[in-house]
Amino acid sequence: MRSRITIFKSLIHIFFPYTCCGCGTDLLAENILFCIYCQAAMPLTCFEYFPSNPIEKIFWGRVVIEAAAAHLYFTTGSAVQHSLHLLKYKSKKEIGIYFGHRMGETLIHSCRFSKCEIIIPLPLFSAREKKRGYNQAGLIAFGLSQRIKIPVIEDAIIRVKKTETQTHKSRIQRWKNMESTFEIRNPQKIYGKHILLVDDVITTGASLEACARVLLSIPGVRISIACLAHTVSA
Repeated sequence: MRSRITIFKSLIHIFFPYTCCGCGTDLLAENILFCIYCQAAMPLTCFEYFPSNPIEKIFWGRVVIEAAAAHLYFTTGSAVQHSLHLLKYKSKKEIGIYFGHRMGETLIHSCRFSKCEIIIPLPLFSAREKKRGYNQAGLIAFGLSQRIKIPVIEDAIIRVKKTETQTHKSRIQRWKNMESTFEIRNPQKIYGKHILLVDDVITTGASLEACARVLLSIPGVRISIACLAHTVSA
């Protein structure tokens, strides 16, 4: 019986192969997301261990944060870009959980994030989240929560304004695009809390800055930021 199951799975694999989410190479098991080469070559930043790292410098003079880091470097054509495309546009939700776990492992070993009490994923506009079916930052936050053992709060702040894509905008245009985008809905859930604000990719930080400013309007709130990837020039 077991041999028949094995043969059946092998036949299925021939027609519907499991492929690496980073490079697309054929994999031997369906529960593996990345081949050993992509796993070994993940471009780690190690920012979480260092104060005044490039992510923290993005927010200098703009908004007060306790600590900030990005887990990976993001470059055009990379395995990171390919996997994030699958996460955001191809419903490959498990990628978000996987990377959340990886981020959590590094933050556990960094004392700089040990005082965070709750996790808030950067909200999506409701219509966009409904169309996609999920918030990719929320999936990353959920995986992160499983590792660092602090809760995710998703209804304390919402995005009330549909913003245009930030991709081809200048830094100033990105800031203006984010004005009046977020609103607090359940302030009692975050009062006096140290929040870990989570997003997938950071470039100029305009969205995170706008969200952090609104969160900081609640008495006693402190903000740290954790992103999956930091955009750099190839």
